[in-house]
Amino acid sequence: MPYISNTERDRQKILKAIGVNKFEDLLTAIPEKLRMKSPLALSQPLSELEINKNIKAKTDKNIPCEVVNSFLGGGVYDHFIPAAVDAIVSRPEFCTAYTPYQAEVSQGTLQYIFEYQTMICELTGREIANAGMYDGASAIAEAILMAVRKNHLTKAILPATLNPNYVKVVKAYTEGNGIELLIAPEKDGLTDLSALENMLNDTIGSVIIQTPNFYGNIEDAKAFDTIVHKNPNCLLIACVDPISLAIFMPPAEYNADIAVGEGQVFGNNMYFGGPLFGFFATRPEMARLMPGRIVGGTIDKDGNKAYVLTLQAREQHIRRAKATSNICSNESLCTLSAVVYLCLLGKEGLIEVATQSAQKAHYTANELCKIPGLALTYPNAYFFKEFVLKTPKKAEEIIKALVPGNIYAGIDLAPLGKPDELMIAVTEKKSKAEIDSFVQAMQEVVK
Repeated sequence: MPYISNTERDRQKILKAIGVNKFEDLLTAIPEKLRMKSPLALSQPLSELEINKNIKAKTDKNIPCEVVNSFLGGGVYDHFIPAAVDAIVSRPEFCTAYTPYQAEVSQGTLQYIFEYQTMICELTGREIANAGMYDGASAIAEAILMAVRKNHLTKAILPATLNPNYVKVVKAYTEGNGIELLIAPEKDGLTDLSALENMLNDTIGSVIIQTPNFYGNIEDAKAFDTIVHKNPNCLLIACVDPISLAIFMPPAEYNADIAVGEGQVFGNNMYFGGPLFGFFATRPEMARLMPGRIVGGTIDKDGNKAYVLTLQAREQHIRRAKATSNICSNESLCTLSAVVYLCLLGKEGLIEVATQSAQKAHYTANELCKIPGLALTYPNAYFFKEFVLKTPKKAEEIIKALVPGNIYAGIDLAPLGKPDELMIAVTEKKSKAEIDSFVQAMQEVVK
């Protein structure tokens, strides 16, 4: 421990107080084969110039979506970001992802968080939103934990159509705290509502709906409402693509008690799958159970408008006995990008983004299905901007064959046991020429 100033005598006193003879005794939970037996094999120190060259050589191996014809999705999407977004959020007074702990001295930060919360409320229809979560996956997990705090029921139902990466995060969040996760089966690319209804009883505390779901299909949200709320204590948690809310009914309209989702689509680049930010909105009566920060507006002693953290105890997130959550910050710079993006587009602009994404996705699907051997996996399901194709050969082969032509064809669903299915996402950025080029390339590959 070269960076800790304890002497050997100090260390021995500490070990004795803990009740062990040597430091290695603290590692018994880690299997011997996983323990490092020698120092890390690090290279010799490099100069700044050498490090920059090294990093550039590595990053040059990446082919960003901006220079290829990309149809990747699965939770992170390639929507257009106006240049003004990065120009504004890069200003020195904004450009920090850190949330100030002495919050009230940072009135500018609190103001844009307040504006962000307001926008999330307008989109979801729910009355109160927090300052943001780490990502959409953790937002779902936190919503389940909040449901338990509300109704003290420790069973939650996840649909089989939920993003599998979200499921992994939810399992990690709920492991070891007595929460039981049940899976409602899938039927034709949608949640099997009959099975869901049979699973529900008075021990279920929450049910998740993702719409559009992982496959891009639109779930019957009204049916979820009817089924779930037969039990007045059960909470419906809606995970939604916020772009879709420009043209779809908001979660409040189908009585979702908690609305969450991934906000990356609002002015944040894809990068390597992050950083992301989650949004979280709920009913007013559950405000004090909500994780994360909540910014409120008030009037200071001089009669000027002011912003404060409200409805939660100061620094409550580090008081473990009373904390609603382990989250003690928020993805502040990412949510600022969302605020700037939404202000630049406005209501009509957001409707245009959603409409074009939907129209271009359906055009792409129709054209691809004209190719012999390709067909929609879920022909009877409505979809938004993402859909799944049944392919005559392994999707992995198709993806690899198109990469040399600078086309990212989509996501291989083989990890889900569906090796001959390809998931394709289309946003407003795609021109007809780009879509037609993709279709033509697919025609050559699937021969």
